[in-house]
Amino acid sequence: MSDSLELEPRGLVLDFGGVLTTSVAECARAFCLREGLAPDAFTQVISADPVGRALFADLECGAIEQAEWNECTGPLLGVDGTGLLGRVLADLRPEPLVVDAARAARRAGVRVGVLSNSLGRSPYDPYAGYGLDTEYDAVVLSGDYRLRKPDPELYPIVLGLLGLPAGACVFVDDSARNLLPAQDLGMAVVLDAEPADTVAEITRLLRGAPAESGSGSGEG
Repeated sequence: MSDSLELEPRGLVLDFGGVLTTSVAECARAFCLREGLAPDAFTQVISADPVGRALFADLECGAIEQAEWNECTGPLLGVDGTGLLGRVLADLRPEPLVVDAARAARRAGVRVGVLSNSLGRSPYDPYAGYGLDTEYDAVVLSGDYRLRKPDPELYPIVLGLLGLPAGACVFVDDSARNLLPAQDLGMAVVLDAEPADTVAEITRLLRGAPAESGSGSGEG
């Protein structure tokens, strides 16, 4: 990404897990295999099991602490809950292409923020080492606001912290449903899948190019 974008003030808002990081789903799959579980066991517990789904929603909203989530979710998986989230995300790493693109955009004068459903910070801090406090202009983690994406009340918060209107911002998420409220506000959206494609689309949109048909629509 060029360091000399000649644009009015623009904003880039990024999801954390699966966008600024490597795939959360792949981490969860690796955890399940290490624990002798079915590869999709973790995903099934947090998305299909009613109790597990409610617990994960409470974690993201900050209604329960990570330690309580660990203790309650472990038995649903049939494993020891001690340090569960840290074990699930043991393989999580920064996604270098997207991290570098965010840094380049900020050097070029783009205001860069993070809008993410949160997972708590203790006993395992998934955000450690990502420079959220120093390398981004605004960070909104859902648990701090007792909301979670795709609640439409969460999105204006990051816009307010960036000091930009929705129409000046690009929002990137790896979940299509999380893009819809941003799109409704007037943000350009990018559904993250392959990091190289995501970076190319971010760059194109920050240069003011119109959205291509079917690109970044959040559909599917």
